[in-house]
Amino acid sequence: MTRTPPDQILTMAELRAQIDALDGALLALLAERQAHVDRAAVLKRSEGISAAAPGRVAEVLARVRARADAAGLDPGIAEAMWRVMIEGFIAREEQVLGKDGTDA
Repeated sequence: MTRTPPDQILTMAELRAQIDALDGALLALLAERQAHVDRAAVLKRSEGISAAAPGRVAEVLARVRARADAAGLDPGIAEAMWRVMIEGFIAREEQVLGKDGTDA
């Protein structure tokens, strides 16, 4: 999809259509990320890594904040969104792994 820069969009209908298309692309990427998280649960089990892995969570959040800032996205918004996503994916992994394992 060719996107019109937001400052060149002249109607709310066009703006909403573009936002809806972006939402679709984001959902596809999140589904792909979920598939990777599901695979991570399998690999974590064989390597004895916990679903939560707090050290890894901290690394991901720091990287997200830096990348968000570089991309022009408010780092606080990005971190809040990732915290919700990470919590959901950890809960999904814990269904497979339980709460045992190391922080790696």
